[in-house]
Amino acid sequence: MKGLGIKANNFTYPFVFIACANVGGVDHGRLGHCNVVKSGLMVDGYVRHSLISMYVKCGELGCARKVFDEIDERDLVSWNSMISGCVKMGFAKGALELFEEMKRDGFEPDEMTVVSVLGACGDIGNLELGKVVEEYVVENEMEVNSYVGSALIGMYGKCGDLVSARRVFDKMGRKDLVTWNAMITGYAQSGSSDEAISLFNIMKAEGVKADKITLSGVLSACASIGALDVGKSVESYASERGLQKDIYVATALIDMYAKCGTVDHALQVFENMPFKNVVTWNTMISAFAFNGRAREAISLFNRMSEENGVITPDDVTFVGVLSACVHGGMVNEGRRFFDIMSSSFKLVPKIEHYSCMVDLLSRAGLVHEAWDFIQKMPEKPDEIALGALLGACQKARNVDVSEKVIKLLIEIEPKNSGNYIISSHIYANSKRWDDSAKMRILMKQNGVTKIPGSSWIEIDAQLHEFHVGDNSHINIVDIYWLLDCLYDEMKPEDYAVYKNGVKGNYKKLLLTHEAY
Repeated sequence: MKGLGIKANNFTYPFVFIACANVGGVDHGRLGHCNVVKSGLMVDGYVRHSLISMYVKCGELGCARKVFDEIDERDLVSWNSMISGCVKMGFAKGALELFEEMKRDGFEPDEMTVVSVLGACGDIGNLELGKVVEEYVVENEMEVNSYVGSALIGMYGKCGDLVSARRVFDKMGRKDLVTWNAMITGYAQSGSSDEAISLFNIMKAEGVKADKITLSGVLSACASIGALDVGKSVESYASERGLQKDIYVATALIDMYAKCGTVDHALQVFENMPFKNVVTWNTMISAFAFNGRAREAISLFNRMSEENGVITPDDVTFVGVLSACVHGGMVNEGRRFFDIMSSSFKLVPKIEHYSCMVDLLSRAGLVHEAWDFIQKMPEKPDEIALGALLGACQKARNVDVSEKVIKLLIEIEPKNSGNYIISSHIYANSKRWDDSAKMRILMKQNGVTKIPGSSWIEIDAQLHEFHVGDNSHINIVDIYWLLDCLYDEMKPEDYAVYKNGVKGNYKKLLLTHEAY
């Protein structure tokens, strides 16, 4: 067009900027920006908005903000473009600051503003402002359609207020797939797996067809609670919908099967995938690692590195490989992988990698070397690494390192009873009775109590959860009747049930808080 001598105008440039945004052509976009300034077209609102959007989508938030700041008379579209851009780039705090500035300038939020601000609130967990935005929606009689409703549900879900999320969901008259996905994903990500699965079943009953987002969320819920039968039924449903080999669904299937202990099924899904990304490889490596198949995890890592030139291992890959070394007790291999992260793959070890090394060395009894790793960490160690080292100190009867570890642990999680108890045992094993008693006293002073244990079992795709001392199950009479039968069969064989080393009646023991 330029070659023909035809001059671009305010209708041309917005389409050029949209094209640049779609292909990530920020350099071409900058040239267009120069031409717009030279031709005096920056006064046109459509040109400015498309230019801001182009810079945002290309990751140039600073350039977008510069264009925005140069606008003499901003309109609502300009504010929305900038706020939305901040949210999409992960600058939620900046988005909320812009929102406050926009209100001070006298602009009333519209639907797009509300959706963007709710996304920012969810990203940083600002539940208070999220509630204010919902009040604004209600007061201004704004329609809670799929767009606004899903944003509200997503915000409440990310902030952990699932009651409010479900309230919004239930009040919506017309729900599309986006709305169902927001609620199911909210349940799955917050650990409310039963509710996610139940809502998925309701969704199917109402004739709404699931997509890859729905199935990924439900499979994540199944993985969290080990609901293998439900997971298999989801795989069948995915196959019927032609989504079984979708990269997101297939990766979620691998994770589900791995966490349910059926690694061979996970591997079958992995091998049948026509295309794999780095997340898929990482999921399969972790599947081997956390199911005790360390050699296979390392072999898969080697295959990923050598055979797949397109996909390069990232920091998550090395978390999986180092975890495999932890579960396989392979200290030398762990040291080697930790070293080649930076030397061969130019990756900077993060706290997760240091934690894996601490865990690996702790399990091998190398307490002092593990403590050296903790001191080298770029950030404060987490409770997992410290907990592993404290357990190693107990086995090695190392009081010196354990005192340093417990000091850090009590700062991080002062309400964890296990830390106090293990420390008390370490002192007791070293015959430091006064220090042992002090840990028990400190535990009481901090109001720390033991958390009751629980377990669950899946029967015919239904989960049954049991808490220590809980006799509220609908089949509790039948359960105790069966236990009576088992007890009668155990008596002739001289089996006995013990609590704290003392023989006792099993039924009374089952109903006590500290039953074993």
